[in-house]
Amino acid sequence: MGSTHLQGLARIPGAQLTAVMDMDTRRLSGDLSGIQGNLGGPGAAMDFSAVAKHPTVEGILADPNVDAVDICLPTYLHTPVAMAALRAGKHVLVEKPMALNGADADAMCTQAEAAGRILMVAQVLRFIPAYRELARLVKSGDLGAVRWAMFRRRTSVPTWGPWEFDKTKSGGGIYDLLIHDVDMALQLFGTPASISAAGYEDMPHGIDMITAEFCYPEVGSVSITGGWHHTGEYPFSMEYTVVADRGVVEFSSAGRPASVYWSDGRKEVLPGEGPDCYQAEIAYFVECCERGEQPALCPPRESAEAVKCALRMLEARERKGAAVAC
Repeated sequence: MGSTHLQGLARIPGAQLTAVMDMDTRRLSGDLSGIQGNLGGPGAAMDFSAVAKHPTVEGILADPNVDAVDICLPTYLHTPVAMAALRAGKHVLVEKPMALNGADADAMCTQAEAAGRILMVAQVLRFIPAYRELARLVKSGDLGAVRWAMFRRRTSVPTWGPWEFDKTKSGGGIYDLLIHDVDMALQLFGTPASISAAGYEDMPHGIDMITAEFCYPEVGSVSITGGWHHTGEYPFSMEYTVVADRGVVEFSSAGRPASVYWSDGRKEVLPGEGPDCYQAEIAYFVECCERGEQPALCPPRESAEAVKCALRMLEARERKGAAVAC
């Protein structure tokens, strides 16, 4: 994600890269060729000759030329590094999932408020046209009442490091991957009344799957499903279907552009053009920092709630389908 964020940042006018931090001397030299992300594509050679290069977090946080930090570290480092950055007076953009538990996520929000700094979690779905348009249609009421919704996301287990296979450090595939879809459900419908779930976990083999039901009194069914499917070449995909009184909205990254199938028989392909989603989210963060305005499009308290709901999903799976109250 660091490579992906750097590529997006380079295309944002007025945003200046002043420092980078990595423990790996090869990456710190600018050689990011060995990196591959789900959506961001492969890494590329970066010119770091004009920026400060730090091998430690402490070095970058002590750098007076740094106004904001973009944290693309393993999940278990998100909270301590974000808290240290906020205490150092830096604005913070932190990759998802925000934290490993709700208490840490709440503490990050409280620290940002106390420091008067901007804290934003990189919930990139909010900046992807297919999901942005869905949110517009649902929240505007143009679709009418939503009756059924399904969000699906799946991939092979990432092999960025052994920490991914350690649930105490990554949270596992459900938590690391489906946090996107949890965030989308919260954006569209708010916090559910309860969550039930079933699935299967075999972390040593990179398997961590779930089908969760988010219970909303006003919606017939909202399900979130998917996860990690073994190691190897299993492809990444994401999709959704939302059924409402006035039509169906559907999207799949495997070749079906976001479209509305209106109840009167019309088909409308939704806008899909725009800046790269990572560029868009970072540009929005930069704009919030420049204006001193909290990120209303991606509020950190909602990101904290997504952490709590993801953990409730895991608890519900352990309870073999018994509902967990929210």
